[in-house]
Amino acid sequence: MANHLKADKRLKILHLLVEGNSVRSTGRLTGSQIRTILSHLVDAGEHCRELMDHSMRNLHLDHLQLDEIWTFCLKKQGKLTQTEKANSLIGDQYLFVALDEQTKLIPSYALGKRNEETTERFIRDLRGRIVVPENVNVPWDEKPQLSTDGWQSYPPAIDSFFGSTVNYGTIIKAFKETEQPGRYGPPDVVSTERRRIRGVNDLTTICTSHVERNNGTIRQWCKRFTRLTYAFSKKRDNLWAAISLHVAYYNFCRRHSSLRITPAMAAGVTDRLWNINDLIG
Repeated sequence: MANHLKADKRLKILHLLVEGNSVRSTGRLTGSQIRTILSHLVDAGEHCRELMDHSMRNLHLDHLQLDEIWTFCLKKQGKLTQTEKANSLIGDQYLFVALDEQTKLIPSYALGKRNEETTERFIRDLRGRIVVPENVNVPWDEKPQLSTDGWQSYPPAIDSFFGSTVNYGTIIKAFKETEQPGRYGPPDVVSTERRRIRGVNDLTTICTSHVERNNGTIRQWCKRFTRLTYAFSKKRDNLWAAISLHVAYYNFCRRHSSLRITPAMAAGVTDRLWNINDLIG
């Protein structure tokens, strides 16, 4: 990490960022320049990504819910020129998140365009982190379950990297326009359809509600995802660093309100509550 700041000030900067402050507000609160904050953010993000790569292995998780959350980098997709549209680092960006229903742990995530390539990268990473049975002929209730929305790239990717080692189902939601005026009025859900892709015995267990609820947590505490603000990312490296810092802090340092412990403690990854110094120091 860069060492031109004292340790306590560096930790204060990172703590403000994970508590939902923007880069500019963090600069005002700490008297630091924006480029200094971004430098420490990138260093911390790389450290947290390495920590996640090392610690999120051989996980015994029962039911993983997968979803994507939208943001943008530099410009919204509709504002890009024809030349800029060829650059995958700007415009629409989607964060793919896997969340365990029971422990609320986020073992895997990926950032990129909402396309087949990013989906495959996400599923490949997830496959390397969770334990699946070596014998595919074990009973269905001894296999972990995956639940996703109707995004078309999920089934082939899951089939390619997991095959018959998991139970898998999708939930398709139909929406209608809300009566609430304004562009950001949330649509109303009018119907849901659960589809068994492989091995799911009880269709009612197919669910993405928990990971969708976690989208609100991401928008609450990772400022770059907060809508209708100017706190968006101009560089994807900074966005990736902010995501890595948020996910690591969420897993190891923030008590989950329903569990009363952190997701990492609930999943057996650690036996104690971490603080920002444990995470970064």
